[in-house]
Amino acid sequence: MINPQSTLDLERSEEIYCLDANVLIEAWQHYYSPDFCKEYWERLNELGVKRRIFIPEAVRDEILKTEDDLASWLKKSDIRILNLTGNVTKCLQSIYAKDPIHYNLVDNMKYRSLADPWLIAHAMDMNATVVTKESMVTASNKRIRIPNVCENMKVKCINDYQFIREIGINFDCKIKE
Repeated sequence: MINPQSTLDLERSEEIYCLDANVLIEAWQHYYSPDFCKEYWERLNELGVKRRIFIPEAVRDEILKTEDDLASWLKKSDIRILNLTGNVTKCLQSIYAKDPIHYNLVDNMKYRSLADPWLIAHAMDMNATVVTKESMVTASNKRIRIPNVCENMKVKCINDYQFIREIGINFDCKIKE
């Protein structure tokens, strides 16, 4: 399902990453807040310029609906926003065709996780690694999560801490004077 046209403009010697909204939201609100870790956000911008990271438009829309400081930052950032294409739609169709439980990725009753299937479909199309804060759930749970679907679809999926290690972000901690 990989679209060779999608990867032509990338430096394919380096892995690329598709970020889930929760990776940005949680980091912004908690552990990498720009008031004490602005360098993290600068590194994300650099990775955007280098085309190493991207988010689907559905993830962007999820973040922008809040209209907060993160939304403002994202609007100015260099992170690529990938639009829906025919090939991404085909990837999404293959996700749902693979296993009916994949439909449970979206919580239609609460209108949550609407971007999740698109996140995986874009990653499939771009041959990218999904980065999410979600963890796998056991088979006894009716709700399926991004890592479960990624495993079923043979898409690499890691958490944000693994992403930081793989991409090589280092933090320089200092005490303000």
